[in-house]
Amino acid sequence: MFTTQRQVLGFVFGAILLAGAVAIAARQSRRADWRDYQRTYFARLGQPADIRLRPITPQMSGQPELCLTCHIGLAEISPSHPVEVFGCVRCHGGNGLTLNADQAHAGLRGGKNPSDLSVVQQSCGQGCHSGLSDDDLNHVDRVLRSLQATYAGGIAAVRFSFGAQPDDTPRYGIYGVTDETIHSVNGLSALAPFPRDSTHPVDARFAANCLEGGCHLSAEPRAAPYFYRATGCAACHILYENDGLYRGDDPTIPPDEPGHMRRHRLTTAIPFSQCNHCHNRGNYSLRQMEFLLREDLPPAGPPISAHMPAEGRRLREYYQPIGRFTLCEWELDCVECHTAQEAMGDGDIHPNQAEMEYIQCRTCHGTREAPPDLVTVTAEHRTALRQAQLNPNYNLQIGDRVILTERGELMGNIKWEGGKLTLTSKVTGKTYPVKLVMGSDCRQRVDQQESHYCHECHAYTR
Repeated sequence: MFTTQRQVLGFVFGAILLAGAVAIAARQSRRADWRDYQRTYFARLGQPADIRLRPITPQMSGQPELCLTCHIGLAEISPSHPVEVFGCVRCHGGNGLTLNADQAHAGLRGGKNPSDLSVVQQSCGQGCHSGLSDDDLNHVDRVLRSLQATYAGGIAAVRFSFGAQPDDTPRYGIYGVTDETIHSVNGLSALAPFPRDSTHPVDARFAANCLEGGCHLSAEPRAAPYFYRATGCAACHILYENDGLYRGDDPTIPPDEPGHMRRHRLTTAIPFSQCNHCHNRGNYSLRQMEFLLREDLPPAGPPISAHMPAEGRRLREYYQPIGRFTLCEWELDCVECHTAQEAMGDGDIHPNQAEMEYIQCRTCHGTREAPPDLVTVTAEHRTALRQAQLNPNYNLQIGDRVILTERGELMGNIKWEGGKLTLTSKVTGKTYPVKLVMGSDCRQRVDQQESHYCHECHAYTR
C-alpha cells in the first residue's frame, strides 16, 4: 500500500510540474524561437507544420522536460538509452523546464558533450558506467586510466629524451589519476598532473605544441577537415564526418557549420575514419617539437576528388604514405582487431603502448604448429554477449566457437563454423574468410609476431 501511495504521489507531483512547465513555456513562447525551429524541421521534411509543445516525462527522473520542443528531430542516442526512460537532463544536465535557450543550457555538463572527461563521472558514471561490482561495466574508470586519456607513455618518453626526468617510467599524465588495485606486472599506482609550472624548457614547449589541441581524449580537436571529433567517450562512440557537418534532423544545429557530429547517435560500429580523426594524421617531430601534418590530405594537402571510387579513397585515407600494411589492415576496420581493453583500457595505469597492444597476427591466424585458440561461448561470457548485443552488424550466441585472446577477451565476431574461421565486420556486417598459417607455405617464426615481420611478405602495394 505504501508503494502504491508513493507512486500515486509521484505521478501527481510530476503532473503538477508538467502543468507548471507548460504554463511557463506558454508565457515564454512569445519571445522564444522554438516555433521557428519546428517550422524549419517540418519544411525540411516537406510536411505540414505541427507546431506545439513537446514535453516528455522520463521514467528515471519523473520530472518533465521540454528539450525536444526545440530539438525536435534529434535522434535517440541509442536503443540502450531510450529517451522515454533517460530523457535529456539526466545525461546532459541543464534545465529541462524552460524554453529560454540561455536558461535551459545553463549547467550543461561538458557544454554540448556530457562524456567529456572533466564531467564524465557525473554524467556517464553516476551508477551507470562507473562504481559497479562488475569491473567490465566500469567503463569510465577504465577509460580515465587508459593511455588514450593520460598519454602517460608519450609524456614520459619526451621528458626522458630531453633530460627532464631520469628514466622513461611515467610520472605524469594529462591529468592526475590513481589505481588502488593493480593487476598487471608493470602497472602504475598513480600519475601526477602534467607539471605545467615546470621550469624545464621542454615542458612548456611540449605542453603548448603537443598537449594542447592534441589527440588524447581530453583535448579539443583542431577545427579542420579530418580532425573533427568530440572528446571523452564520444571521441570514439559518436561519429563525425571528415568535413565536420551534421547530417541529422535537429533544426537547432546548422547543417552548413563544421564542427558537429554526424548524428546524435552512440555506436560500437566504429569505422577506421573515426579512429583517423586522431590517428594517421601526421607525425610529431621531437627536433621541432611540433606536429607535422600529412601532406597528401587536407588540411595540409589537396582534397580528394569526389569522383574517386570508395575503395581508392579508403586506400589513400587509411594510412600515411610512409605506412606499410597488409591487405587485412586496410580492408578491415580498426575495431575488428583492436579489442575493448586495448582501446578503452583494462583498469590499470599502463606505462606505454607496448603494454596495452597485445593482439598479434597469430591471435587469429595461428602459427605453423597450432591453430588459434578458440572457446565455446557460455552464459558466463557476459561481456562478449553484451558487446554483440550492442553492435548491429554481428551476432553471438551461447554455443558459438570464437577466438580467445591471450588475455581472456573473446573476439565474438570471429567464429569457427563448418571447419573454417570467418570474421564478420563490426562496421559493415560483411564476412571475410580468415586463413590459417598451419598447413600453409608461410615461413612464420613463432617468436617473430610484430606486424613488420608479416609485412616482409604480405605488405600491400598501393
